Amino acid sequence: MTERAWKNNYPEHVTWDQKFEGKPLHDLIDDTAKKIPDNIALDFLGKTCTYSELKSSVDKATKSFQEMGVKKGVKVGLFLPNCPQFVIAFFAISKAGGTVVSYSPLYAESELLHQVEDSQTDIMLTVDLEALYPKMKRVAEQSRIKKLIVCSFSESLPFPKNILFRIFKRSAIAKVKKDSSYVDYNDLFDNEGDYLPQKIDPDRDIAVLQYTGGTTGIPKGAMLSHSNLYINMLQLEEWPPMLEFGNEVISAFLPFFHIFSLTVVLNFGLKAGGRIVIVPKFELDDAVKLLARENVTLFSGVPTMYTAIINHKDADKIGIENIKMAMSGGAPLPVDLRQNYLDRFGLEITEGYGLTEASPVTHASPMNGQSKAGSIGFPLPGTEAFIMSREEEGKEMPIGESGEICVRGPQVMLGYWEKPEATANVMIGTDILKTGDVGYTDEDGFTFIMDRDKDLILVGGFNVFPRVIEEAINDHPSVEEVTVIGIPDDYLGETPKAFVKLRVSADPLSVEELLAFIKPKIGKHERPSQIEFRAELPKTMIGKLSKKELVAEEKEKYQAAKEA
Repeated sequence: MTERAWKNNYPEHVTWDQKFEGKPLHDLIDDTAKKIPDNIALDFLGKTCTYSELKSSVDKATKSFQEMGVKKGVKVGLFLPNCPQFVIAFFAISKAGGTVVSYSPLYAESELLHQVEDSQTDIMLTVDLEALYPKMKRVAEQSRIKKLIVCSFSESLPFPKNILFRIFKRSAIAKVKKDSSYVDYNDLFDNEGDYLPQKIDPDRDIAVLQYTGGTTGIPKGAMLSHSNLYINMLQLEEWPPMLEFGNEVISAFLPFFHIFSLTVVLNFGLKAGGRIVIVPKFELDDAVKLLARENVTLFSGVPTMYTAIINHKDADKIGIENIKMAMSGGAPLPVDLRQNYLDRFGLEITEGYGLTEASPVTHASPMNGQSKAGSIGFPLPGTEAFIMSREEEGKEMPIGESGEICVRGPQVMLGYWEKPEATANVMIGTDILKTGDVGYTDEDGFTFIMDRDKDLILVGGFNVFPRVIEEAINDHPSVEEVTVIGIPDDYLGETPKAFVKLRVSADPLSVEELLAFIKPKIGKHERPSQIEFRAELPKTMIGKLSKKELVAEEKEKYQAAKEA
């Protein structure tokens, strides 16, 4: 059996086979507020609240949610950017016994409407921004939503930013329709906070319905229990050896509606008693100023964020070397990018790996110089990992041979909401989750991802993994970002095509020069048939490179050429 090959190399300060006990997720607020009530919990563009103030707001909102009928089984949606209202509402819904359903602000109306109906969301909380409110109001009018709670973005800002926003950003503020479904967010706090405590079963009660395309692309709600999320945060807490409770500063650039940020930034930050510095979205220049000003000690981002920051003209002036733990997730971290941070700043980026269905983290690269380039490291404590055959169900592959990465642990979801067949398709037995990613484990127990199974390109019968080509192209000093997809080919079936963004300060680079550069690094069948340079590459809602838009674009071009 290969699943415990990492035991001899596991971080000395971490016990791999330890057991974790789940708790109601909202205990995070109560427990930390009890220990450090006067420490700052949230800092939103300069407006702060302490842990005791956060607990008081959560308790009052809990009381109001219960009066609206929120209890076990009731779904409450959050359609918000990063802001204090998200944090307060999230934990108040949990404390009332309800289930949170996160909605991406980037979704189209049709996607939002599907998610509302599929999840059975009855109450929705949003903000009075023109980019969000009108869209959700139209969805509410066409769906089962009974109450639309609306908060004011400007009221969450400190003085004088709140006034300036209302004056100079007037066009960004939506006109709110105060009909029978409307609830003013401020009304949630018009009580003494004497909510009715709920008996939560952490292992069975659903804290969050987190929607994901999973391994099939069809949106499904992953049922994440209180224990799933609470324990995943505890597993992460074991990893860094140098954290100081109550003294950490956490940057919240990633959106809370995404599971990576929810666990790794918000829940982890609250458990650490940190000051969570919240920004509505990642803007490079603002992020650089924030890092320089706030002495951030815990940073989490996707690879594109790390690329943008290290290429900024002021990268050497923002105190990157003071960060205690930098975690990357959401997409593979280019090997040369990780090495660049290590060489320039002495910062060892910890690569995390996981998926929504696992709350989300299952693996992390060890710290203190023990990791291997290109590896996602070891399974988190309490987590088992397996490399399983893609041809023979239930067969585990030997060390060094590739297969599907599968995991078992307390962070694995309860299943997909009202989709038992879809759940069965991603499980081996009742407790082993198939990730849909192809990889292998080496003799030291380090796991390496080759690619997502669905991204694999079949070139004349040969398997080609886009990540191999992407790593080769990324090695060129002029390249900032690259993504590779398969495009239709009448003879070979598919061939690789690379889309490349060059660094702003880079010397001119031709397709021929780049092809010559990667020629010795990859096989003949892996060489891109086309390379296209672009000023920007499409990205997902959390900022990682996205392939689906490019795939659709190339299919449309191919079809048009066939019909011409």
